[in-house]
Amino acid sequence: MAQITLDAPAAPTPVRRGGLLTIIMLGQFMAVLDVTVVNVAAPTIRTDLHASGAGLQLVIAGYTIAYAMLLITGARLGDILGHRRAFLGGLAIFTAASLACGLAGTAGLLIAFRFVQGAGSALMVPQVMSLIQRTFTGTARARALSLYSAVLSGGAVVGQVVGGALVSADILGTGWRPVFLVNVPIGIVLLLAGPRVLPGDTGEPGRRLDLPGVIGLSAAVVCFVVPLVLGHEEGWPGWGWLMLAGSVVLFGVFVALQRRATAPLIPGRLLRTPGVLPGAAAIFVCMATFGGFLFSLALHLQGGLSETPLRAGLSFIPGAGGFALASLNWRRVPARWHRLMIPAAFLVAAVGYVGLGAFQSGGAGLEVAMGLTGLGLGGAFSPMLTMALADVPVADAADASGLLVTMSQLGQVVGVATFGTLFLSVAPPTGHALAVTGAALAAVAVFGACCSLLVVKR
Repeated sequence: MAQITLDAPAAPTPVRRGGLLTIIMLGQFMAVLDVTVVNVAAPTIRTDLHASGAGLQLVIAGYTIAYAMLLITGARLGDILGHRRAFLGGLAIFTAASLACGLAGTAGLLIAFRFVQGAGSALMVPQVMSLIQRTFTGTARARALSLYSAVLSGGAVVGQVVGGALVSADILGTGWRPVFLVNVPIGIVLLLAGPRVLPGDTGEPGRRLDLPGVIGLSAAVVCFVVPLVLGHEEGWPGWGWLMLAGSVVLFGVFVALQRRATAPLIPGRLLRTPGVLPGAAAIFVCMATFGGFLFSLALHLQGGLSETPLRAGLSFIPGAGGFALASLNWRRVPARWHRLMIPAAFLVAAVGYVGLGAFQSGGAGLEVAMGLTGLGLGGAFSPMLTMALADVPVADAADASGLLVTMSQLGQVVGVATFGTLFLSVAPPTGHALAVTGAALAAVAVFGACCSLLVVKR
């Protein structure tokens, strides 16, 4: 056995990478799951809690609003508190809020707890990419990011399936409540295992929270997200357009504050890192089409084809399977093709989107179109994420994580709002609406291919 001298530092505890990935990916999975799991439970929640239309929208959207608003702040807190502590703290908040949501007796309490749930996710989720960036290098990092991409798609689809199954089962007469309570035992297990598995860190000395930046960014994101989330159901009222206009002003204020800040939330050196900005733009476009795809097709399956929520959720399996297959296996493609694979994958997704309209009546054709869409999006998102982070220094890992996760989340919100509104505006909601929406999704996917060229040609 090797001898250790008295003045030698203690050897760091080896990181169990498999256990680390299991814990952070399960946390990420729960966070994504809760974006969609409530959708199919909404009618039951409305009846049980006598929620108004606006109240029900906030039950669904409150989580997304808080989540999107605080992601970049959560990333910085990881640098200050330490990524293990921030992940476990966010997980504890998320788990406790899930329990509170499942026990809520009024719509007002449920809305409040959904906001707290979103805040917990915003603290937990940025640490996932930060821990990957700090723990893995080279091919191992690419594999971990590929698994991360697969979890994103799987969580979104599984949320609809799990929500439909739990509500349909009506366990012990609890109705909608298990869609929240299911998080509690998983969260407790992760909280018990996390301190033993996740690498410890005490934060970075000198890192501070830029409070003016937090306030400016939070206000800008709220003014941007709230009207997009609630606009269609409220008939696009004047206050919504005022908030959208105000968000542009507030984003400008945020940029000005960042230029003057001594510890900005988004350091200028990060934005100057090759690949980060075009990568963030391409990720935004990719997830916007993904969000619009999930939302519009769910409406078509349950409205145009009269499928049950559970059957509609199961119908997304080819798309989720294609996304996971591409995300987990793109490294098998010869390295010389990796850069051109991203714009090519966007074009495959565009073909899949066109196929949605062509095979809108269902059957094998629609399943093939969904599979192509998933393959294309997975083949674009995962390698694009890897390349966007390729030149980011470890010191900027948390800030890069917050930026890219925020762009991904905002992309989904914008996608649901824009493509969902387009789908609902083409009456009646039949194959014609899906064909028009599919064509629009395909056009944006082609634009994403063009954006990705800025990443792959650098």
